[in-house]
Amino acid sequence: MAALAGLGNKAPPQDSISRQVVENCQRDLKEAQKIKDELHLIHDAILRTKQEIATLHCGEHKGIEVARMTDELGAIVQGTEQATENILEAAELIDSNAGDLAVSLKGDSREEIASDIQDQVVKIFEACNFQDLTGQRISKVVTAFEFIEQRVMRMMEIWGGLESFQGLALKDTASRDGHAALLNGPALDGDEDVSSQDDIDSLFG
Repeated sequence: MAALAGLGNKAPPQDSISRQVVENCQRDLKEAQKIKDELHLIHDAILRTKQEIATLHCGEHKGIEVARMTDELGAIVQGTEQATENILEAAELIDSNAGDLAVSLKGDSREEIASDIQDQVVKIFEACNFQDLTGQRISKVVTAFEFIEQRVMRMMEIWGGLESFQGLALKDTASRDGHAALLNGPALDGDEDVSSQDDIDSLFG
C-alpha cells in the first residue's frame, strides 16, 4: 500500500495531462489544416490543367483545331512533294528539248542560247532539293504533334475520359476577325460540306 501510495504521488497532475492533450490536439489540427490547404492547391492545379487540356482538345486556335494540325502539316508535305515532282518533270522535258535544240543549232550563233537554257534547268534541279529537307523537318514536327496528342488523350483517359471534361469552362483562345475569319481553306481530303475548285470556278464562269 505504501508503494502504491508512492506511485500515486509521482503521477502528473490532472491539469498537466489536460494541457498536454490540448496542445497535441492543436498541433494535429495545424498539421491537418496544412494538409487541407495543400490538397486545395493540388485540386486547383488539377482543375486548371483539365481546363487547359479541354481547351487544347476541344477548343480552337486561330480557327484550326489542334488535333487537325498534323493533317494540315501532312497535306503540306504531300502538296510540296507533288509540286516538286511536276516541276522536275517539266524541267527534265525542257532540258531534253534544249539538248535537241543545241544539237540542231550546232555552229549557229543561237547555240549558246540553248546552252543557257540547260544551265538554268540545272539550277531548277538544285533548287528542288528544298522539298526533301522541308519534308524531313515537317515530318519531325508532325511526329512531335502526334506525341503531344497521344499524351493528352492518355491524360484524359486517366481522368475518366472525354465525359469528365464536359462542362469545363474553356480558356479563351486566339480568334480571327474580319476577312480572316472567313478563310477556312484549303480543305483536306475527307473534309465534308466544303466547296470544291469546280464549285468556285462555276461562280466566276
